[in-house]
Amino acid sequence: MTATLRNLEGNEACALGAIRAGCRFFAGYPITPSSEVAEVMARELPRVGGTFIQMEDEIASMGAVIGASMGGVKAMTATSGPGFSLKQENLGYACGAEIPCVIVNVMRGGPSTGMPTRPAQGDIMQARWGTHGDHAIIVLAPASVAEAYSETIRAVELSETLRVPVVVLLDEVIGHLTETVDLAAVPEAPEVWRSFATGPREGFQPYAVTDDLIPPMPRPGDGYRAHCTGLTHAPGGFPTQVPEVATAAVTRTTDKLVHHRERIESWQVQDAEDSDLLIVAIGISARAARQAVRDLRAEGLKIGLFRPVTLWPFPEEALRETVARSGAKAVLVPEMNQGQLVLEVERVLAGRAPALRLNRIDGQPITPDDIADRAREALK
Repeated sequence: MTATLRNLEGNEACALGAIRAGCRFFAGYPITPSSEVAEVMARELPRVGGTFIQMEDEIASMGAVIGASMGGVKAMTATSGPGFSLKQENLGYACGAEIPCVIVNVMRGGPSTGMPTRPAQGDIMQARWGTHGDHAIIVLAPASVAEAYSETIRAVELSETLRVPVVVLLDEVIGHLTETVDLAAVPEAPEVWRSFATGPREGFQPYAVTDDLIPPMPRPGDGYRAHCTGLTHAPGGFPTQVPEVATAAVTRTTDKLVHHRERIESWQVQDAEDSDLLIVAIGISARAARQAVRDLRAEGLKIGLFRPVTLWPFPEEALRETVARSGAKAVLVPEMNQGQLVLEVERVLAGRAPALRLNRIDGQPITPDDIADRAREALK
């Protein structure tokens, strides 16, 4: 990583971004189309004193990442659709026990083994709701190789500072897209973000209610007693079924993200000041939308783009404000699935503007022409 400018694939950029952010442990299992993340980690982690382990499957990979993180190490794994499904039980444990970790999911065609080498965006809802129960999780959706680098760095930072799993959600096109990235353009990240316990050891509570809703973690070997369980637990860490204690425990983990929403949420807007139609898209579909907006603007049509970079929590206030300022009469949601992101857009807008669909599930990306044609139809 000595060169400032690098020609990188999106998957490579994820791995290098994680290492730059201080990730020193990776456990994973090869799966198309995310395998390059593991390949780069296997090569680069030993050079910085880190550890790479190829596990026997995706379930074990997630378990190893949780164990490494509880040991005080920044840890990450990477997978694709079927593997992401297998990770969900352990991902739920990480959510409930508030264990920092990063999961890269490079989406491919599904369901089941589907189309392993073809792009899709069918894991949008799974990334948010894939594990069971009410839980807090952050999902970031890069739309370029440079963002795959910078957003993976941000994923490590958010995970460590907020004690929450963070998913970096790519589609196959972004994962395998090669672009020139200026690594030096991304600011250096702090070496340590996680808050470890300090002060008296007696009476320490591993899930204490703090002002920022983020309890400090005990560092192994520092002498703080800790009990960690996937069962609903009281501030002391031990299981509870006392209704008011259980309610407070789960509510704190979800309130935590609301409390820190300003630093979590990120989005980009293009030509949305005076739009009759606003496009909402992520990943490669947003790249296609960006070109479609340019083409349609050149024809004199007022089209804008709203792109969530933070997919979950969804930047709902920003979308509502963008629609209100632009005066958009409708919103178009192009996505490579049968309709997932559009459901969130409909919920957020609550009738302020109709949400129109453009879906593709044939293993081919949505093109600028696809979007332009649908936009022209909508504006007739």
